[in-house]
Amino acid sequence: MIFGPRIELKSPAELQLMDRAGQLTLRVLSAARSAAVPGATTAEVDAAAEAVIDAAGAQSNFKGYQGFPAVVCISVNEEIVHGIPGSKVLRTGDLVSIDGGAIVEGFHGDSAFTMIVGGDEAGTTADRDLSAATEAAMWAGIAAFATGMKVSDIGDAIDDYVTEAHPQLGLVEEFTGHGIGTAMHMAPDVLNYRARSNGPKIRPGMCLAIEPMLTNGSSETVTLSDDWTVVTADGSRASHWEHSVARHDGGVWVLTAEDGGASGLAPFGVTPVPPSAA
Repeated sequence: MIFGPRIELKSPAELQLMDRAGQLTLRVLSAARSAAVPGATTAEVDAAAEAVIDAAGAQSNFKGYQGFPAVVCISVNEEIVHGIPGSKVLRTGDLVSIDGGAIVEGFHGDSAFTMIVGGDEAGTTADRDLSAATEAAMWAGIAAFATGMKVSDIGDAIDDYVTEAHPQLGLVEEFTGHGIGTAMHMAPDVLNYRARSNGPKIRPGMCLAIEPMLTNGSSETVTLSDDWTVVTADGSRASHWEHSVARHDGGVWVLTAEDGGASGLAPFGVTPVPPSAA
């Protein structure tokens, strides 16, 4: 059903399909993570992700979207988001964000993570801390979705976490989270920062993609000449984490997490509950 003119609320059966799309997205990104080794090209990482989608008989929601040519976005070092896979060779210590999704029976999954090529020990302390802070900001936002009343509670929680725990980091505001369901990008917009508007009420059946992006410097961004790749204006490194999350009558469920979000939500006292098929 559609709440108001725009926001899609899922039935229990539709939430089951969202969960299937989310779990396939998890497998797609796991394959990309495994392929992102020193010496691999970003095109090879993309091919590993696409093979999982093809094997599942599913569809990519990235490839062809507004002309995007690949099934995952791969953003390296100063690239924040929407990096196009190609001939770039990954090197030990690169900070890489991979964003991808999949469509299962008309329903979409969308998720992103940041990794250090060669393992965490191959990166700098600053890069490890940046990725950890971005992931923690995402979980703060997800916890707010689990317990809050308004969509704006999510941005408030992310902003508060970054401001209080990591004020030296840049919080990117130009790109937001979004509703997700029968399309990859739907209402409502999910801001990653405090705003005057309270936004719509959180209601059962609402599914959101929550995705903060942080930098080790300025939050100012530049879009490159390919009209996709977004980089930091000052050349500082960036991190991007994202999960698709469902709020339902029984609680909250992280659709693109292996454990439904149990480990990430535990510090907030939130226990995720899988959506009922009833």
